Amino acid sequence: MRNPLPVSLIIGAILTFTFVASAIITLFYVPFDPAILDIGGRFQPPSLTHFFGTDHLGRDVFSMVAVGAQTSIVVAILSVSIGMGIGVPLGLLAAAKGGLIEELVMRGNDVVFAFPAILMAILIAAIMGPGAFNIILAVGIFNIPVFAQLTRGSARVLWQREFVMSAQIINKGSFRISLEHILPNIVNLIVVQATIQFSLAIAAEAALSYIGLGTQPPAPSWGRMLSESQTMFGWASWLSIFPGLAILLAVFGLTLLGDGLRKVLDPRAINRS
Repeated sequence: MRNPLPVSLIIGAILTFTFVASAIITLFYVPFDPAILDIGGRFQPPSLTHFFGTDHLGRDVFSMVAVGAQTSIVVAILSVSIGMGIGVPLGLLAAAKGGLIEELVMRGNDVVFAFPAILMAILIAAIMGPGAFNIILAVGIFNIPVFAQLTRGSARVLWQREFVMSAQIINKGSFRISLEHILPNIVNLIVVQATIQFSLAIAAEAALSYIGLGTQPPAPSWGRMLSESQTMFGWASWLSIFPGLAILLAVFGLTLLGDGLRKVLDPRAINRS
């Protein structure tokens, strides 16, 4: 009898699907254009017309939150892709070659880890100016050592396995072994880590936009919506509550999804739980 799917996987999948679906739907339809100002209709509380109310410029908060999901998804996908696209090959290379190459990769990881994504974004913004591209670049660079260390650690264990030794005996090169035997056996772990990094990228985008280094107007951003509404919480609390809930549910959903995938794709996780 098959084991039932973990509750965390089900809840995480539902929340993540809702998050992604809302972003896709807004590509084709939104109740109100989030870029259109309506000063006469500002600070309207949630109603059947404006589900999440309106902000200080009369913009529909529901539409802004829904469209803001697009920004979060784009930043998460691109930054995680940078981390995977560079970190995974570096980890495979370090595990296959060892010696000086492995040492250089690991020390490079340590250098990047010494600069958190937020500090790196501040440095990049100081040089290039604020913007979504800078968030993608900063978070992407920070993701490289995450995937490099995961790949290297997992691959090193597999290099001691019999099926890899058999491949070496028949004169398969390290590059071919890495692609044909190592990578397919660790792809599950990489997928789980990518899901977790997605949630962290969304949180980082919100944090950096909150301090003005992220997505710039008129593109909606959950973090910037929180920043703009923080002084209005006393009389227009919905301006902070709804984008805050969007960040919370998106990060929470992806975290649960990653935990559920870990339990399904990594049998050892069941014994550790």
